[in-house]
Amino acid sequence: MSSQTITADAAGTWKLGDLPVHRLGYGAMRLTGSAAFHHGTPSDRDRSIAVLRKAIDLGVNHIDTAAFYFSSLRSANELINTALGPYPDDLVIVTKVGPYRAYDGEWGTSARPEDLRGHVEENLRQLGRDHLDVVNLRRMPKYDSIAEHFGVLAQLRDAGLIRHLGVSDIEPRHLAEAQAIAPVVCVQNRYALDRPDPAADELLRICGAQGIAFVPFYAVAGESGEHGATTAHDEGVRAVARAHGASPAQIRLAWTLHQGPHVLAIPGTGNPDHLAENVAAGAIRLTDEELDRLGAPRQRAGASG
Repeated sequence: MSSQTITADAAGTWKLGDLPVHRLGYGAMRLTGSAAFHHGTPSDRDRSIAVLRKAIDLGVNHIDTAAFYFSSLRSANELINTALGPYPDDLVIVTKVGPYRAYDGEWGTSARPEDLRGHVEENLRQLGRDHLDVVNLRRMPKYDSIAEHFGVLAQLRDAGLIRHLGVSDIEPRHLAEAQAIAPVVCVQNRYALDRPDPAADELLRICGAQGIAFVPFYAVAGESGEHGATTAHDEGVRAVARAHGASPAQIRLAWTLHQGPHVLAIPGTGNPDHLAENVAAGAIRLTDEELDRLGAPRQRAGASG
């Protein structure tokens, strides 16, 4: 399929609270290097800036980032600020707090509740903003409850530093826990065609019923995770891709968007051509038969799990 004239609005729109976004967005994790975090080699700065500007040109108005998205030479937030500031009026920047990386790139101690204001202020400083559109609390495994951490973010929202709140890497019980404190506009969890996960399926359903955006991460990477896009596509994915003149990655993105009108995709890349292909995936319309074929291995794995 040609991706030259397809823009992000082809995927449709949803709202993060009162902020409308196209359902095909951009994840900044891969902006800083050939792989996420300290894996791989740092990106070319000019190329990364060009990718961000091309995303805006292609109609992307939802960018997902974090202060801990950096490599030895590059910071995703700094690149976003440099490339896109002053920001377009319709651009929604979503960040996340909780995890922490030291300057050498190694993961440090996750945030205590009293640390979160510093995490928020670091994102504000790096992005050059006086408030953050949406902040996701990334659940940290050492804490069984998210109530205390989420309560701090709710206070920062009341203080005007944050407009809307979300949660990430959670179970359904954590969503209810957060909602007892403040409204939740999005849930960001790992979710992919080749990764059966009953808890994620339940969250997808709950979010749909409540009108909350469900935002999968690693939808293209699959089991490869932070190391980049998977190449382990089964024959069903490859066959549907051939039928549409598309790449397997595009079909994975299209399948993701077909899981519900409240599902947003945030594929990341540092390659301008891959960016255009990702955005074009929002125009792919899969038939019921294709969706059944794509989902069959997932259903079989779930049934046997």
